[in-house]
Amino acid sequence: MTKLSVNINKIATIRNARGGDTPNVLQAAKDLENFGAEGITVHPRPDERHITRADAYGLKDAVKTEYNIEGYPSEDFIQMVLEINPTQVTLVPDGPDVITSNAGWECIKEKDYLTPIIKRFKDAGIRVSVFLDPVVEQVDAALACGADRIELYTEAYASNYPTDKEIAIAPYKATAKRATDLGLGINAGHDLSLENLNYFVTEIPETLEVSIGHALISDALYYGLNNVVAMYKAKLVNSEA
Repeated sequence: MTKLSVNINKIATIRNARGGDTPNVLQAAKDLENFGAEGITVHPRPDERHITRADAYGLKDAVKTEYNIEGYPSEDFIQMVLEINPTQVTLVPDGPDVITSNAGWECIKEKDYLTPIIKRFKDAGIRVSVFLDPVVEQVDAALACGADRIELYTEAYASNYPTDKEIAIAPYKATAKRATDLGLGINAGHDLSLENLNYFVTEIPETLEVSIGHALISDALYYGLNNVVAMYKAKLVNSEA
């Protein structure tokens, strides 16, 4: 079954809005794991508007499942990840002024840039995933760069799902098939929700992990963290529910 990794950036956003340490990010990560989350994801940004570098380091010992750190591979990010040594690093092409991830890598164009960076992480024993749009040709390029997995950027799927879910999923299925054929693992994330998650993993059962933050934390305002983790995990059963 597909693993659920919870992105806790939004918990840090709430904390930072008031200052202090409420809600406590490390405790939230521990609680989410106790509630059934199979991974914790963070995406620290240079301005520390949500997850801070201190959070990223602190979570190293707090997370007992899989720890996934996302980010743009600037040299300071690379050094931080190598020092923390998480289970997985997910490379995204976001610049420092981007509000949220909004595109996948152009691995064909960026091969010379990404290849040595990916090698540094893999030499340290860190699994490497690269954020990709659903473009089949980019999968071959991701493999050529040395990636272990791709993370499918699912905003377009989520946007088009209410209108025509079959059309929405089609490019993702084609991209996932190519990744599977090449032996690459498949992750997915961005705007996945209780509404659209089950159809995605049913149509792409090879999905190893989904990283969900904004929708899950928003739903938790109504249902509570414990309940909402169970609700999302129920949607990861590979049959429409």
